Amino acid sequence: MSLTIKLHDRHLSLLNNNNLGISKPKTELLNFKLKFRTKPIYHSDPLLSVAYNSTMHASSAHPPQSAVIKSSLIDPDGGALVDLVVPKSQRFAKALKAEALPKVRLTKIDLEWVHVVSEGWASPLRGFMREDQYLQSLHFNSLRIEDGSLVNMSLPIVLAIDDETKERIGSSNDVGLVGPGGDLVGVLNSIEIYKHNKEERIARTWGSTPPGLPYVEGVITPAGNWLIGGDLEVLDPIKYNDGLDHYRLSPQQLRKEFDRRRADAVFAFQLRNPVHNGHALLMNDTRRRLLDMGYKNPILLLHPLGGFTKPDDVPLDVRMEQHSKVLEDGVLDPETTIVGIFPSPMHYAGPTEVQWHAKARINAGANFYIVGRDPAGMGHPTEKRDLYDPDHGKKVLSMAPGLEKLSILPFRVAAYDTVEKKMAFFDPSRAKDFLFISGTKMRAYAKSGENPPDGFMCPSGWKVLVNYYESLQTEEASQQQSVLST
Repeated sequence: MSLTIKLHDRHLSLLNNNNLGISKPKTELLNFKLKFRTKPIYHSDPLLSVAYNSTMHASSAHPPQSAVIKSSLIDPDGGALVDLVVPKSQRFAKALKAEALPKVRLTKIDLEWVHVVSEGWASPLRGFMREDQYLQSLHFNSLRIEDGSLVNMSLPIVLAIDDETKERIGSSNDVGLVGPGGDLVGVLNSIEIYKHNKEERIARTWGSTPPGLPYVEGVITPAGNWLIGGDLEVLDPIKYNDGLDHYRLSPQQLRKEFDRRRADAVFAFQLRNPVHNGHALLMNDTRRRLLDMGYKNPILLLHPLGGFTKPDDVPLDVRMEQHSKVLEDGVLDPETTIVGIFPSPMHYAGPTEVQWHAKARINAGANFYIVGRDPAGMGHPTEKRDLYDPDHGKKVLSMAPGLEKLSILPFRVAAYDTVEKKMAFFDPSRAKDFLFISGTKMRAYAKSGENPPDGFMCPSGWKVLVNYYESLQTEEASQQQSVLST
C-alpha cells in the first residue's frame, strides 16, 4: 500500500532540528518510509482503522521483521515515565519535613488522583496542576512541554482547598498532604494557589451543566473555592488494603510484565461493567486480527476502571471477582491476558474523558486502544437520552492532539444471536435475529434472579452478579425491618 504524506513547514523544522531523534539528513528522510502518522488511515474493516505509529511502517500493517520484541512499543508521554514515590532511603527525612509543614487534608478521590499522578499515568505531569497547566488542559485538552511538542491532557488534575486551608497555608512554599485516615501521604512543593472557577470547569469538561452529573455533585460542588498546584512527592506507594492491591499494577510494572511475556503488541480495553461474552468476542477477535496483521504475540490489557464510580455501577470488588471467573472459565486466555485496575476516578465526561483514558494507557505501554460505543458516557441526568453522541468518542480519539502515536481500534457491535444462541457481531441484514442486552437489562436479570439467554455470560461469572444483587436485597430488607421495629 502506498502512502503520500504532505509535510508542513513545522514538520520539516522538527526533522531538521532532530527532535524526533533521527540523525538522517532531510533529503534522505523524505525518501524514507516515514514512521509517524499525521491522520489515521481507515479501512472497511473496523479493526484495521489503525493509526500508524513508531512501531509500524506507513507502507505496511506488519511489524518490522527485524524489530526487537519488547514492551517499549510506545514511549511514555514526555519520553520518560514519571515516578513520584520517594526512595526508601529518603522517606524518613521527607516525612520529618512534611510533619513541620501546613497540612492539606485529602478526600478519598483526592487520594486516587495522588495515586494516578505518582505512578506516572499522567506523565509528564509531576503533581497537581498549576494555573497555566490547568488552563491548557481546560481549554486545549493538551499540554505543551519543554521541547515544544504537545501531550494530551483532556481532564484537569487538580486539588481543591477551602478558604480556611488557604489562610492556614499562608506564605508557605510547600504543604504536607494528609490522607482521609489522617496518615501523612506526601508533600506538595513550590505551590501555587489560584481561583477555582467551578462553573467554567464544569461547562468546559462536560460541555453541559445539568444537575445530577455524578462527579460534579460528588466532588466539584462541595470542593473549596481555590486550587493548589505543585510538585508532588509521595512517601509510600498508595495502597488500599482491600484485597485488590495485587491488581493495581503501575505503568512501570505493566511494562515489565509485557517484557516478560515478550509482547510485540499490547491492546487495552477499559470497562466499568462485568465482562459478558460479547466483550470477550470483541477482545478475542481483536487478538486474532492482530495476528493476521503479522504480530506474533499480542497481549490484552483488560483494564477496568477502579476509582470513583456512580452508586448504581457494579462495585469494583464484585467486578474483579467476575473478571477472574471469566479467565478461570477460559473465556479469555490467561496466557495472553493481563488484568489490572486503572486507579483513575470516573468523570462520565464522554469524548473529553475518553482522551484521558487512552492517554493513560500510552504511559502504561499499550500501543492499541479499543474504543467502544459512547465511551465514558452516561444517560442524561434529567432527560431520556444519552448525554453525548455515542459515536463522538471514537471520532474524537482519531483526531485528538497528542494521541497520534496510539492506534485506535473502533468497537465492533456485538449482540445476542437468537438463531445461533450465542453472542455474535451484529449483522444488519438480519437485525430481527439479534437481541441487545443493555447494562440496565443485565442488572434487571441479576436482581430478579432470572438467567439471561445461554451464551450471554459464563455461568460462574453470572453467579457472582446474582449473589451480589441477592446480598443487596437482603441488606435492604434488613434495613426496612430495622426501621419498622423502632
